[in-house]
Amino acid sequence: MSKTIEKFNEHVMHSYGRYDLVLEKGEGRGAVDENGRKYIDFGSGIGTNSLGYCDEEWAEAISAQAHAIQHTSNYYYTKVQADFAAKLCELTGMKKIFFGNSGAEANECAIKIARKYSFDNYGKDAERYVIITLVNSFHGRTMATLSATGQDVFHNYFFPFLDGFVNVTANDTADLMAKLEENKGRVCAIMLECVQGEGGVIPLDKEFVKAIREVCDKEDILMICDEVQCGVGRTGKFLAVEHYGVKPDIVTLAKGLAGGVPIGACAAGEKCCEVLTPGTHGSTFGGNPLACAGGNVVLDRVSREGFLEGVNEKAEYFRRKLSELDEVEGVDGLGLMLGVRLKTKKASEVCKACLENGLLILTAKDKLRFLPPLTITKEEIDAGMKILADILK
Repeated sequence: MSKTIEKFNEHVMHSYGRYDLVLEKGEGRGAVDENGRKYIDFGSGIGTNSLGYCDEEWAEAISAQAHAIQHTSNYYYTKVQADFAAKLCELTGMKKIFFGNSGAEANECAIKIARKYSFDNYGKDAERYVIITLVNSFHGRTMATLSATGQDVFHNYFFPFLDGFVNVTANDTADLMAKLEENKGRVCAIMLECVQGEGGVIPLDKEFVKAIREVCDKEDILMICDEVQCGVGRTGKFLAVEHYGVKPDIVTLAKGLAGGVPIGACAAGEKCCEVLTPGTHGSTFGGNPLACAGGNVVLDRVSREGFLEGVNEKAEYFRRKLSELDEVEGVDGLGLMLGVRLKTKKASEVCKACLENGLLILTAKDKLRFLPPLTITKEEIDAGMKILADILK
């Protein structure tokens, strides 16, 4: 066993099921282990390295910021955060941003905004604090976001979970309406992922999402789109919800937003962008200058003319290559967020075999999951697909 792994296991909590692989560096769309072996990466740190490894423009921006100012508390202002927030508002169509450090924090913020919005408008006695989420959803690992997550596998050990979350079967409008009726007058928000990532890379039906928007408008309920995994160009549009022709009240983002450094963002629209007032929420590291510097590069790149068109073109190419494999039963997802159903093989075993042969991929439920860097090339897709095809034979 690697000395690094031995030291790691001695001193780091065993809260992850890790592969016996020590990654030391990366370049472009490939990673390199401590022994110098190269890997094609179809996972990009679970969709976080959106521009690949150590993109030159991105690395230079963070380096320059580190030589200027690396952190200041949120008692003060920074230009880099102002620039980043302005770009993010323009790209999301939202009005104001709260910055944190992760997707879970972004979703925590959305939950607090939703409940305070109803408190401010309907009063405490209305008890209008219920948030509807979807079965098979995943919103994070803090106590509130675990409570919001609609998967029983995560609902263990940490009892009691927070009150006020109700799960609805995804794409079942009748169930949605029934749960709204059961909780009439008590629902403050409906929270959804347009593509359920950890739930198996499953896109929602357009009719269901439109039904959510309609009932939110009718009942003064906030619509929250969790774009932590499916946002920032991952599905071929900046936000996955853009595929559905509706506009949410709140959008949460993280993962690929800053290209590989910790960040979370909760973006609120006109209706609720003034809900958080001084003292009602905060984050010491939120809007950190280094993260914002990296994020500015990501937003500039993703919004560049032709970039998202390129993502869609590569996504279609990737999907077609996957569909041609005999062992593949079907391909789900949107854009460069793909879930592959296998006919006979176990996804976990295929994932491990790929790693042993120089290809990094992911799993979600019983599927293979692909979240490659948005900058991946067709040649790199071909090289990775050759490894996968050999393993699936």
